Amino acid sequence: MTQTVNLSLLGRADGSASYTSNGSSVLATVNGPVEVQRRDEIPEEAAIDVVLRPAIAVGGVRERHLESIIEKTLRQVILVSAHPRTLIQITLQVTATQAESATSTGFHQSASNLPLLPALLQSSILALLSTSLPLTVTLTSTLIAVSRSGELVAEPSAKALKEAASLHVLGFSSHGELLVAESEGTFDIDTWDQVYVKAEQVCRGSSTRGEKQSDESNMDLSKPNCLEDSLRNVMEEKAAREQRWKDG
Repeated sequence: MTQTVNLSLLGRADGSASYTSNGSSVLATVNGPVEVQRRDEIPEEAAIDVVLRPAIAVGGVRERHLESIIEKTLRQVILVSAHPRTLIQITLQVTATQAESATSTGFHQSASNLPLLPALLQSSILALLSTSLPLTVTLTSTLIAVSRSGELVAEPSAKALKEAASLHVLGFSSHGELLVAESEGTFDIDTWDQVYVKAEQVCRGSSTRGEKQSDESNMDLSKPNCLEDSLRNVMEEKAAREQRWKDG
């Protein structure tokens, strides 16, 4: 799984990050906490405003749907009670997407919202981490495609998207809680259980549903074994860069 991450790219934003994975690329910025209009004010916590801008043309119903999913998810991640009566603004600019070039027969993948969702969530989390806003947990998410033969594919290619019977996006907190579960297509409960196990392995390195956990003695700890490891490595590198002034 190849990922490209850059933090704090934009000087005028409180936090920013770019994230590229599986053909999708997103630039995220965070500003806040800032003053909120009285009509949007929440007395005991911060309001969250998510704006999604597509790579081509202007946003529509698809973007509004994704914004609602991201806003609800980030409300579980950000410690909103620490900043009552304020606003946290998150802007997501899509710069490339694999799904736009995927055509399909049967299940219309080109119209699906899900292939882009993991990149949107990951870039949001990275941008929030670059601001040093207090978070209750971190989040990792992945896309799982189920072929017509029942094969599960993590981070599927355009061809796998085209041939998929169903698509699933699952996101897990750093405590192992399921925070995101979005599915499209035709599947049964047994298939969804298999998707859960696969997604948890991709995000967290092991599954809590009866799968044997990886033996750490046989793992190469210098390399990321899951998305949580990759996120941890990115933040460790950021912390090391910010502490270099002490060594000078």
